Amino acid sequence: MKIICIARNYSQHAAEMGAPQYERGSQQALSPSFFLKPDSALLLKNQPFFYPEFSQRIEYETEVVVRIDRVGKSIDERFAHKYYSSVALGIDFTARDLQAEAKAKGLPWTLSKGFDGSAVLSDFVPLAELGGDIQNLSFSLSRAGETLQSGNTRDMLCSVDRMISYISDFMLLRTGDLIYTGTPAGVGPVAVGDTLEGTLQGRPLLTCRIK
Repeated sequence: MKIICIARNYSQHAAEMGAPQYERGSQQALSPSFFLKPDSALLLKNQPFFYPEFSQRIEYETEVVVRIDRVGKSIDERFAHKYYSSVALGIDFTARDLQAEAKAKGLPWTLSKGFDGSAVLSDFVPLAELGGDIQNLSFSLSRAGETLQSGNTRDMLCSVDRMISYISDFMLLRTGDLIYTGTPAGVGPVAVGDTLEGTLQGRPLLTCRIK
């Protein structure tokens, strides 16, 4: 099982990270950057996240997550919708200090993105129960009643079907593979004692306590 994460898929998030902003439909958006997390990164069933000793700045990135339903390679974008039927809410925890250090040295981001517990995942919900349109899903993350992030998948630079097609040109997609589809603006740090709560289409799906 692979955990595939799309980078900079919302223009305002790209801007807040100081990255180039691409237009929807541009060649850059149609060829999205992505990275992998190991399966040991998964944090399921609203289990708590334990703040690691190796970082001084862990940040949340809330994302809609797609689960692949069938094996596929070199999938035509027209048929990509046949490869998923449910979605979840996730948090891509990032050790931002380690990421900044890696960027400065021109090194991969693996340590800052792939550590244990860094891929929070809610239960999956059939897409049909959420209106059926994967490109019109609203989602949010809050802490102590304050909204930290809110977004809608219609604002993605690269659509879900396009990313599935693009990724499958490089690697075989298998049943159970997960795609974290990118985060909107508003990422920020967490602290011990925080409780993060996430909703998808107004439905509470995710609770993550920081310990």
